[in-house]
Amino acid sequence: MGEKDKMTRLDRNITEPLVQQAKNGDREAFSRLVRLMMNRTVALTYRMTGDREAAKDLAQDSFVAAWQSLKDFREDAPFDSWLLKIAHNKALNHIAAAKRKNHAQNEVQTRAEAINDDNLAKSAREKLLASILTFVNHLPPMQKSVFELRYYQNIPFAEIAQTTGKAIGTVKTHYREAVAKLRTHARQEGLI
Repeated sequence: MGEKDKMTRLDRNITEPLVQQAKNGDREAFSRLVRLMMNRTVALTYRMTGDREAAKDLAQDSFVAAWQSLKDFREDAPFDSWLLKIAHNKALNHIAAAKRKNHAQNEVQTRAEAINDDNLAKSAREKLLASILTFVNHLPPMQKSVFELRYYQNIPFAEIAQTTGKAIGTVKTHYREAVAKLRTHARQEGLI
């Protein structure tokens, strides 16, 4: 397995030695961890914020925070879960700040402009995806986070519970509620 980022769990046989080296101050080892996790981290923050530039900034902030607190990483969870928890919290803070500034309504417009800027075709599949992404962005923050971590990152419920600091039953409830709301939305929009 190379350093190519995957949407699945990272191999702990690869990450654990890198974490140990990075804990001892090896910046190159940490750089390798960054390369391994960059795509997943940006994907998570983008799905949570809907803003590519903010997602990149949040991912960078997450890596800086991870580097600064790496000596405190207890390794009772995989490194990728720990890093995604940092990114998750940074994205939640970003979302809360955006809401305080009344930017919530502008997020849908920003997403539509980003889609237009990318010159994406107006196919039914893309319309479906845009509708789903817009809907997911309007879920309550915890439901949105759990849905993002489970559906897009394929993280087990137990690790999501650890990442979010919620009980596993609560995490499963948030996920089920998000899925039920998504199904209702899809029916209302005539998507299913």
